[in-house]
Amino acid sequence: MINAQLSGSSVPAGVPSAGQCWSRLVKRIQSGDASAMEEMYSVFTTGIRFYLCRQLGPQDLDDRVHEAFLTITQSICRGELREPERLMGYVRTVVRRQVAAQIEAVVEQRRRQIDPSLGAVVSDRHPDPERQAIEREHAAVAHRVLQSLPQRDREVLVRFYLKEQSPAEICQEMGLSATQFRLTKSRAKERFGELGRARLARRHGFLPLE
Repeated sequence: MINAQLSGSSVPAGVPSAGQCWSRLVKRIQSGDASAMEEMYSVFTTGIRFYLCRQLGPQDLDDRVHEAFLTITQSICRGELREPERLMGYVRTVVRRQVAAQIEAVVEQRRRQIDPSLGAVVSDRHPDPERQAIEREHAAVAHRVLQSLPQRDREVLVRFYLKEQSPAEICQEMGLSATQFRLTKSRAKERFGELGRARLARRHGFLPLE
């Protein structure tokens, strides 16, 4: 059960229904209300987090929660949620699709793995000049993309991924709440990936997919 708040219990007169509450939350998110984003994220850190953990295990759990959160909030901001009062039904659909896609990816990865009975593959240990050139190019692109991010987003990524600071250390030194840290890291990580892919596509003469 993804969200226990979707119970069918009766609502006293004068008290907003669950659907009305979700509609109001959607409008607040669309208006850019930061507290609404944090309220929405609290939904993901409870029932949805448990659901993803139960279905896919604890590995990369934070990233999966953030991915689902970003997918849904961005869809809300773009006005793609046609029935705001059914927000939780939409959340369930997105999360279940995410689970299905992850399971499919794991199955495909295992299918492509080399059968151990075929014996070990002996690889050439000498440096591959072409591979080294590609790695240098990717590093240069990554550096430029990182520098193009807003200062706080860049600092969170550098502290977390390069300096390997803990979330608690980052929150203390940057004056962030745990929720603000998660939201900032998720947004920055997604933006970093989008800009990196776009830059590499332009370098190689490909147009990024819309």
